[in-house]
Amino acid sequence: METLEIVLDADQRVAAERLDAIAARLGKRRLFHFGQRAPRGLYLYGGPGRGKTMLMNRFLDSVHTDRKRRYHFHEFFARLNAGIHEYGTIDASADALIGDAELICFDEFHVHDSGDARLVARLLDHLFARPVTLVVTSNYPPQGLLPNPLMHDLFVPTIDRILEHLDVVSVNGPTDYRSLGGRHTGFAAGHYVVGDCTTAGAVDLPVAHRQLHARALENGQLTVDFAELCGIPVSAADYLELTRTVHSWVLCDVPPMGTVPEDWAMRFVNLVDVLYDADLELSIFAQAPLAELGSEIKRVPDLYRTLSRLGELREPANLEAR
Repeated sequence: METLEIVLDADQRVAAERLDAIAARLGKRRLFHFGQRAPRGLYLYGGPGRGKTMLMNRFLDSVHTDRKRRYHFHEFFARLNAGIHEYGTIDASADALIGDAELICFDEFHVHDSGDARLVARLLDHLFARPVTLVVTSNYPPQGLLPNPLMHDLFVPTIDRILEHLDVVSVNGPTDYRSLGGRHTGFAAGHYVVGDCTTAGAVDLPVAHRQLHARALENGQLTVDFAELCGIPVSAADYLELTRTVHSWVLCDVPPMGTVPEDWAMRFVNLVDVLYDADLELSIFAQAPLAELGSEIKRVPDLYRTLSRLGELREPANLEAR
């Protein structure tokens, strides 16, 4: 069978060369004492759909060791917080997650909340003190983390630490590869439909010590209104927990994000991030076309990434709302 060769754009080639150099050093490092200095890490940033995750996964596959860990940042934060309750401290929780890893990869690294910023600062200090190589992808350059001008200065020392320990490479070519389509499995097997979701019914399921009121839950498929799933105070970790039993998601009555409270829109961003990373099918029944969904995109950090990901969903002209 002929293997398709991936043709990288200019930014991707630069990033791939830097990642290949790290992989080569990690391979040699295993021949020496564990106390040898870890290869310098890498911070890849750029807009959505520019191939950052593809490059990270390609790199991770090329590092032939079982002492490597890859986390989506939502997933890591959820597990880190759970571990703090179990072990008592951030450091102990981080140690349990990292183990003896010599390579840690974070996908979709971001900081928007001051509380998260303090936790990220502690986590990075802990990682940088260990013989671990850190590789991250982000939609933001380091200087763009925690962009709120009222809080940004508090995070500048941590940004300086990032720049001290990681090389920064832009992966921000002209093409959003997600917009090209071409795959119809997992997340992208879903649909984006402008119309009503006609599934009727009522079922309750527990989420974060409360009851989620859904339309249906059958054979691993959850059908639920946007207001029910994104209008209650739940976290990305709660969505992650739901993915243990829900493998297909139908989200009904999704309004333009400019018409809902910012915390609702941010939960929508988190939900799509979680489902995209888990590659679980998502279908959306919306009140407006995708081009109008993010009309107030500047109000909500990362909504542009969500719109890019939703662009992978099919929009069949003749699909009947179900």
